[in-house]
Amino acid sequence: MNSKLKHLFIGLIASLFFSQPLQAQQVHSLTLEQSIDMAIKNVQDLKNLKLDIALQQTKNKEIEGSAYPQVTANITMQRLFAIPVTVIPDFISPAVYGVLTNEGVRDGNGNPIQMPEKFGNVPAQFGVPWTASAGFTLQQLLFQADVFIGLKARKTAMEYAEANYKVGEDKVRENVMNAYYAVLIAQKQLNFLTESESRLLKLVQDMTQMYKNGFAEKLDIDKAQVGLNNLMNAKAQLSSMLDGGYANFKFQLGIPQTDSVILISELSTQDVKNGILDEANFQYAQRNEIQALEKVRKLLEMDVQRYKLNKLPTLAAFWNFSENAQRQQFDFFKRGAQYPWFQTSIVGLQVNMPIFSGFSKNQKIKEASYNLQKHQNTIKNVEQSIDLQKTVARKTLVNNLKIMDASEKNMQLAQNVYNTTKKKYEQGLGSSFEVLTADTDLQNAQSNYFTALYNALIAKVNYMKALGKLSEKSSN
Repeated sequence: MNSKLKHLFIGLIASLFFSQPLQAQQVHSLTLEQSIDMAIKNVQDLKNLKLDIALQQTKNKEIEGSAYPQVTANITMQRLFAIPVTVIPDFISPAVYGVLTNEGVRDGNGNPIQMPEKFGNVPAQFGVPWTASAGFTLQQLLFQADVFIGLKARKTAMEYAEANYKVGEDKVRENVMNAYYAVLIAQKQLNFLTESESRLLKLVQDMTQMYKNGFAEKLDIDKAQVGLNNLMNAKAQLSSMLDGGYANFKFQLGIPQTDSVILISELSTQDVKNGILDEANFQYAQRNEIQALEKVRKLLEMDVQRYKLNKLPTLAAFWNFSENAQRQQFDFFKRGAQYPWFQTSIVGLQVNMPIFSGFSKNQKIKEASYNLQKHQNTIKNVEQSIDLQKTVARKTLVNNLKIMDASEKNMQLAQNVYNTTKKKYEQGLGSSFEVLTADTDLQNAQSNYFTALYNALIAKVNYMKALGKLSEKSSN
């Protein structure tokens, strides 16, 4: 390989290596709805809530498995190094004496043999050194309170996991909407400040030229420069805040900070007013929090029922089959009539009847009932909190819409005043001080308008949240 090709090859490898991190960066052009959809896919908290749904599905199958037949197998093999000894009455000696008596046998003195009154006990070993058994047991649970209630609660438990996920979705929507509006409005405000900067820069340049021609004072230039410097400082501060807003927005979307985002939704005061919801037909069940709490209430009711049913007996059927072998030697794998295995087969019904548990079952029923009452109180408290949220959110939205309308009109008036003042100045009918004052008033009016617009948007988000309508498609 010649030197030129070698350097070309090394350069190609280096470009491929260093281009990998750049390829990982992405640019996202997003509307508000696209941002919400992206966040729902990426946010880790929602992924965990989705796993909770999968976990509940697994738990339900586990409960179902308890109701299916249970089969267990066992194999046992043992070696007795010392066969157990059992002490038993001496039943052999009486039989021997009985035979001797019946036969008339006499002792050495010629007297008939007399049977002793007591013969005592003799030690005896029962069993063989080697034993083995193999078998299985099939059991079918017919009734048990825990399993019965667990099967009944499967659907409700799954609905609770899904409702809890929707609560998480609402929180993600709220966070994304707030972050999106903050960035969008800050970007628009920055654009207006850039326009103002261009205006003031042009004014400074014009005054400088007029000063050179003897038609303006140095003081006029200094005043304009002070205004320009203040504007540049405000722009730098807003730009820094905007960078933080973008960083927060990316975090809410669940995307890397190295990615870039472009917000393509447009905003106007009319957009804020669109889709204002009517709460005349509002029901608490429209809030996902209430739906989740209602599912918990059903589960707690089932918990009370479970403890009550625990007083009933449990019922199960079973079948046990086994084969056993006893050997003097380890020859269990040999076949033939001289190596028998003995079968045992048992079919039965098992009933466990609770009789007395020290009143603990009654106390558990009371505990479950108290927990249910506490939860019902919690639901009432949340409903009252929702009423408060609706009232405050509606009033705040109405007030902020009024302020937004007034701020928009004031901004338009300030723009007209600036345009007229600028023309008068250019025609020599006005002073530079009037132009600077009009420009400052216009900047303040624009700032107030964007603040009012943002407050109105956040108030609308809070109102939608209070009515449980965050999942409705935004018109923006």
